[in-house]
Amino acid sequence: MNELKELYQTALDRKEHPEEGSYTAYLYEKGLEKILKKVGEESSEVLIAAMKDDRDELIGEINDLLYHLVVLMVEKGISLEDVEEVMKLRSAKQHNLKPERKPITEL
Repeated sequence: MNELKELYQTALDRKEHPEEGSYTAYLYEKGLEKILKKVGEESSEVLIAAMKDDRDELIGEINDLLYHLVVLMVEKGISLEDVEEVMKLRSAKQHNLKPERKPITEL
């Protein structure tokens, strides 16, 4: 996905060289709490769009979530290569079905 790599590079550049009027630079300026809030909001919007069964809306919300996840990755110093390495390791696993979790009976 060249677009994802380009997005990551742009996010990295905005962190290292903030531009006036850049939303990405604004997120970095506000800090981790703001970035996490946006990731949470976008995650919820993905779920809502999926429940509405509106493909176009869902695609848009997934894009918004990916963008904010990339901003979070840059903020925390995580590269695309870091994520790809874990994906490779996990994709090599087979027959990795986990048992269902036990219900919570006490808090």
